Amino acid sequence: MNLKTKYLGLELKNPLVPSSSPLSRTLDGLRQMEDAGASAVVLYSLFEEQILHETHTLNEHLLQGTESFAEALNYFPEAPEFKHGPDVYLNHIRRAKDALNIPIIASLNGVSDGWWIRYARDIEQAGADALELNIYYLPTSLDESSAEVEAMYLEALAHVKEAVSIPVAMKLSPYFSAMGNMAKRLVEGGADGLVLFNRFYQPDLDLENLAVVPNLVLSNSTELRLPLRWTAILYGRIQADIALTSGVHNVTDVLKGLAAGASVTMIASELLRNGVGRLQVLREGIVQWLEENEYESLDQLRGSLSQINCAEPAAFERANYMRVLSSYADDYGRRTMPVSFD
Repeated sequence: MNLKTKYLGLELKNPLVPSSSPLSRTLDGLRQMEDAGASAVVLYSLFEEQILHETHTLNEHLLQGTESFAEALNYFPEAPEFKHGPDVYLNHIRRAKDALNIPIIASLNGVSDGWWIRYARDIEQAGADALELNIYYLPTSLDESSAEVEAMYLEALAHVKEAVSIPVAMKLSPYFSAMGNMAKRLVEGGADGLVLFNRFYQPDLDLENLAVVPNLVLSNSTELRLPLRWTAILYGRIQADIALTSGVHNVTDVLKGLAAGASVTMIASELLRNGVGRLQVLREGIVQWLEENEYESLDQLRGSLSQINCAEPAAFERANYMRVLSSYADDYGRRTMPVSFD
């Protein structure tokens, strides 16, 4: 069975790519994922804050605006916790390239302008096959417009593309007011791929200690629906590869992502929860399903259920909202009229 696919100009043996996670922090972890069937791997992210720390300016940035809210400092790691700074990260890329036979995709996570360029160049020189830009930004200012937020993404991409020759993917959030238009502009701006979507980890409230606390919850398959929808909408309409991430846990999830139009499906929570051996299980399950359904390759499946190829394109738009609400049966088995469940 031919499971080959292309992503960011890279020839991959299958569509299973572990996304950025702690599993990629060691060479042993990377080797285990390759042995289990990963076709490429996205390294853990190098954060802007780590670089600021490395240049001894982190304190200045953290203390700005926190005089009245000292507890805000609890969100940032203590200095000794920044064990994986820029130099360590670049060396990790070099060692990974020597140890593995699959492509290495580096990841930069930040928000400020300017710093991207130098480290994108360093990452390319260290041997990374591609680069993923992960802009984690929450626009909390009431005076900042959506146009200004979008411009920040486009400027970061433009600066990195000018600095490197390796492929660049943008890992996005789903919260743009016009997601389709933003995707189009990013591709026109040089993005070789889009990663849909970043999981923004939301803080929780500790009522006993009256504190805001970080809260990490691994994904589940229900989270697949949002990236699945936008993958299907964008497939064939933008000239860039799509990586579907968030909610990929089983063979059905992978197959749905491919049918929607994804070049690869990225996995993290499933591997963290059940081990990297899940990659082999997923690969074998893909082969079995394709054989049973008389497919000769992934290319026959890819995009077959995208919006441009779907018999009911409206199913990806408002019509789906109406159908879901009207399909609900009450306790007596009767169909209800469309109502809001908000």
